[in-house]
Amino acid sequence: MLIEFTVANFRSIKTSQTFSLVKGKGNELDQGNTFQSSGAGNPALLRSAAIYGPNAAGKSNLIKALQLMKRIVIESATKLQPGDELPMIPFLLDIEVEQAPSEFEVVFIVDGVRFQYGFAATRTRVIEEWLLAYPKGRPQRWFGRAWDTEKQAYDWDMGKALSGKKQLWQDSTRPNALFLSTAVQLNSEQLQPVYDWFKSTLRTTQVAGWDPSFTASLCEDAESRARVLDFLRAADMDIHDVQIAKEKFDVRDLPDDMPELFKQQLAKELEDKDMLEIKMAHQTMDGRTVAFEFDEESDGTRKVFAFAGPWLDCLKNGYVLFVDELHDNLHPKLVRFLVELFHNPEVNSNNAQLVFTTHETSILSQEMFRRDQIWFCDKDEGQATNIIPLTDFSPRKHRENLEMSYLAGRYGALPYIRKLKTA
Repeated sequence: MLIEFTVANFRSIKTSQTFSLVKGKGNELDQGNTFQSSGAGNPALLRSAAIYGPNAAGKSNLIKALQLMKRIVIESATKLQPGDELPMIPFLLDIEVEQAPSEFEVVFIVDGVRFQYGFAATRTRVIEEWLLAYPKGRPQRWFGRAWDTEKQAYDWDMGKALSGKKQLWQDSTRPNALFLSTAVQLNSEQLQPVYDWFKSTLRTTQVAGWDPSFTASLCEDAESRARVLDFLRAADMDIHDVQIAKEKFDVRDLPDDMPELFKQQLAKELEDKDMLEIKMAHQTMDGRTVAFEFDEESDGTRKVFAFAGPWLDCLKNGYVLFVDELHDNLHPKLVRFLVELFHNPEVNSNNAQLVFTTHETSILSQEMFRRDQIWFCDKDEGQATNIIPLTDFSPRKHRENLEMSYLAGRYGALPYIRKLKTA
């Protein structure tokens, strides 16, 4: 479960910006849109949130920041070598912060325990890293480190609550790696749930969405295929069945005009791997079944199919899902359908959470969302991204038309359209 995410000095984000899924005041839509998180002292949370804003305002950068944090947690101790640069991209339009570290922090819940984990890093090293835990609602500092420029060494603060071979983990942590990642690689059982939250529970996708292969793999099992088909039919996709065939990769199937170097590279990567062929079966008026190649289906149908597997997986397992441009190639009613699955306690019994960016304003209503579920993203005069909750504008409960107010400019976060200069 995600409580909040904070990022500073990353891409278009200059100053510290915090996005929160903590339930605010009011009891509207409580049963579907909110839930009480487990564990002592933990807050009630939201099942979804939507982020609006003009193109190039930085909405995608919020998701990219979370993706990067996840990537560094998972890969820094294993894939980076000594001296490798960290993939940091600071805010480049202010010379004062260009050389400063980027900062990331997430507050989340695992098995009823709230954790607060974060780090600050430049391209060359981790500057700070910290982890606090709140078992029974009381704070415990499990570890912390900070780079001392004068001593050219780290100051370490290893809490008594953290058990295990702390000195070994500390000595094994490279400047361009996280202590969390290193300790888990060296068999820290206590830190494993924190690492696993990033690796397994946190899910993100960009505008292109998902590759259809995951959904296709689910369709190999009869029970899972039935769930996928139910999803497609509920989304008004006229699909009678999904047919999946496996065949080994054959380099001879590649286009003749593909450069030989690319062919060799693909052959090396895909050698001995099974390739899935997807066909969508449609039923005719006279009862016949006609199968179409996946590429023959519409963009929207292909996207909904690709969404089906990950969407069902997230709902089943209670994952935290961030989706960029959810509306892309989807009808507004399909967007509503996808979001409302997260608001349905019977479908979303494990309290999965959905955060998405969108330009689709037809779903922007107080019948669909609570006021604390809507966020806006905009840039200031210095071209830095600001993330602002709708609640800052104090919209009138049940009386304000959120879509009309947004499009009228009451909340900002709209593109400023100018006249095109003529010759």
